This record gives sequence, structure tokens and C-alpha cells, in this order.
Amino acid sequence: MSEARKRGHVLEQVRRQNPLVHNITNVVVTNFTANGLLALGASPVMAYAKEEVADMAKIAGALVLNIGTLDETVVHAMHLAGKSANAHNVPVIFDPVGAGATPYRTEVARRMMDEVRVSVLRGNAAEVANVIGQSSAIKGVDAGSEGGDVAVLAKQAATVLNCVVVVTGKDDIVSDGSITYKVSNGTPLLTKVTGAGCLLTSVIGAFAASEPDLVLAAVEALACYGVAAEEAVKISGGDRPGAFQIELLNQLHLITAAGVEQWAVVEQVL
Repeated sequence: MSEARKRGHVLEQVRRQNPLVHNITNVVVTNFTANGLLALGASPVMAYAKEEVADMAKIAGALVLNIGTLDETVVHAMHLAGKSANAHNVPVIFDPVGAGATPYRTEVARRMMDEVRVSVLRGNAAEVANVIGQSSAIKGVDAGSEGGDVAVLAKQAATVLNCVVVVTGKDDIVSDGSITYKVSNGTPLLTKVTGAGCLLTSVIGAFAASEPDLVLAAVEALACYGVAAEEAVKISGGDRPGAFQIELLNQLHLITAAGVEQWAVVEQVL
């Protein structure tokens, strides 16, 4: 990852380019994800029909696949879109929501990684561990305890899967297997808003559409999102998840490159 440019410059690229981000995501978060991408400066599209996903994916800047509410029809559409994105050099960002919760969900996540060339995998520690065949606790589609070294997990997963891996939690980790970064922005209140993690995956998609260095894109997306969340907490008044959710959209719209540069907390850890 090049450090030559100032932190926050990828946010400026997103806003200049207004990339089309094709989302095949879950029914719980569709509206919040679309509004979050619009607020940030990207252009979301939610296209699920098997008849059009390949055509939509090939004209997008990035394809985001999220298995939060999966069924075979959606999984089939994801594979069609993923293959089209691969054929047209469109980065694919995959969120294996709840991998490890049920055998079917885990099998779908692993099959997606086998059959589609994923550019960035984004999940919590338990999801990522289950994708690479390690046992880790999952309750519903939420992670259990994040025992062990998350940076080592991210590096291992990136090496095994041959993609950039983002493991989110108290601190967020980005690794391509060769270099690993920790981003320490954000707030625990993000865990009280359904779809906050799913929106983050799509924000990574927007940044990946605008920056070919995918490690840099992921780090910048995490820092931008985390700084916006920190500001949203200040303005919404603390422990008020409803007000925080709305204010997060506001801050994604209002955040500047200068703000990211000033407040981002990023360090190389491996």
C-alpha cells in the first residue's frame, strides 16, 4: 500500500468518480445500504434478477455480494454476477454473513470463494475463520468471542484465499497476506444498528471501484467510515442507536478528506 498520498484522498476519488456499486445484498439492509452509498457519493444499484445481474455487474465499478438472507435463487444470481464481474475485471467484495451459523450458510460462503474470484472478503473474525475452515463461535449471524490474534487470522485467510481480507471488530484489520494494517476508528454503537457492517462492506466496494490498490482502498474505507461513525456519536448524543443511525448517514455525506487525514488511526501491524 502506497503511503505517498494523504489519508483521505480515496474519498475524494469516490466523490469525483461517483462509481456504480452493484449490490446483491440482504433484505434487512437494502435501504440503509443504498442511502449510505448515496450519502458518501457513490451510486448504488440493487439488482437481483438472474436475467440482468450479469449485464449489471459488467458495467459496475464494483460488485458487492452479501449472503445475509440467502436462498438458492439469490445464490444463483450472485454466481452469475460474480462470473460476469470476473470476466470484465470488476472487483468483487464478498460479505459471508453468518458463515458458521448453519452448514448451508458455511457451504455457500466457501463455494462462493471457490467459484468466484473475490477481490476483498469482509467479515467478523468468526465468519472469516469459518470460511477458511477454522471453528469459531457464531450466534445467529453475529460473531461470538474473537479469541486469538485477529491480525494473524487475517493474514492467514488472505494467504489461503488469495485476496484482500478485512476482519472487522473492536479494531479492524486489513491484510493481503504480505502486509497487514490495523484501523482503530469507530464506535461500539455500530453493533447496535442492523446493517452497519453490511453498509461498510458496500463502502469498501465504492472505494475499491475508485482505487486499484485494494489494500489501500480497504484501509481508506475503514478509516473514513470509522471517523464518520465517531462524529455521528458526538452529534447524536451518545447511547441512542436510532439517532446514531440517521446521523451516520449525515456524517458519511459531510466527512472530508481533511477530516479523515486528521482523525484516522492506522498502523502497520504485520
